[in-house]
Amino acid sequence: MRRRDFIGLIGGAAAGWPLAARAQQPAVPVVGVLRDALPDNELEAALVEGLNEVGYRDGQNVRLDFRWTEGHGVGLSVLAVDLIRAQVAVIVAGGDAAIHSAKLSTATIPVVFASGEDPIKAGFVDSLDHPNGNLTGASFYSGSAQTTKQLQLIDQLVPNASLFGLLVNPKNPNTELIVRETATAARSLGVKIHLLNASNEADFEPAFASLIELGVKAIIVSGDTLFTGRRAQLVALAGRYAIPAIYSLREFAQAGGLMSYGSMITNAYRQAGVYAGRILKGEKPADLPVAEATKVELIINLKTAKALGLTIPESVRSLADEVIE
Repeated sequence: MRRRDFIGLIGGAAAGWPLAARAQQPAVPVVGVLRDALPDNELEAALVEGLNEVGYRDGQNVRLDFRWTEGHGVGLSVLAVDLIRAQVAVIVAGGDAAIHSAKLSTATIPVVFASGEDPIKAGFVDSLDHPNGNLTGASFYSGSAQTTKQLQLIDQLVPNASLFGLLVNPKNPNTELIVRETATAARSLGVKIHLLNASNEADFEPAFASLIELGVKAIIVSGDTLFTGRRAQLVALAGRYAIPAIYSLREFAQAGGLMSYGSMITNAYRQAGVYAGRILKGEKPADLPVAEATKVELIINLKTAKALGLTIPESVRSLADEVIE
């Protein structure tokens, strides 16, 4: 990833800069990007693509200022305030914790979000058609039906399993909603869910180790930004412990995960870029309806299935949008 304006990545260094320098009005509008995760080239590219669609080119008539929290010891609230002090024209927030921080930090600067949760239940907007306030964006949330389908799919791959794991980040503001929806789906299928909490990288190994002790036969990994940023590690752990896993994003299956079922996160970031550009041209967030995911896709990694000794039923394979050999 190009360095660009990674002002917030250097921990507390940004706090020591002269405020006068921060307050200078930039020659071109600045779009601040706030995300509670590691840098991600694919998501950055999708955001840039969206800006390009409406006539904005980074380094020419717009400037991107990225703030990623992971690995730099800086909290989201600090980075959000720093973007505000830098007088960014728009904040693009990715991940629920980042969106909440941006919402709490400003009621005037437009905030465009890319969210994997229900924007209304999460408290981001009052209405999808008429967001009101200074927030709008794109949601790749596919509803509670997604969780039910994930359970149905993984259940067909692991016959007679009665206990499934659910990996969540307890620090995610919407974890309670995720757990509640998954529990409802589990009851409808007559199975039980064991909750696994991981709020940092060090929690991953103990979480997977506990699955073996409890006799959990398969796991659902929620779409938290912590997990997305560490997908290679989670996929490797699932392989090492021989635990069939289903994820919400295709990026996991592409990284070697067994299967994924959900909407495309890159589409949400591209749409966020489009909305950020439209706001720069004068439109108001309140007038831009929240863009909802229109397609849910199933990706199956056949190589991983074979390594786990699993046979993909034709009833499942026929539903796949993509099969990775």
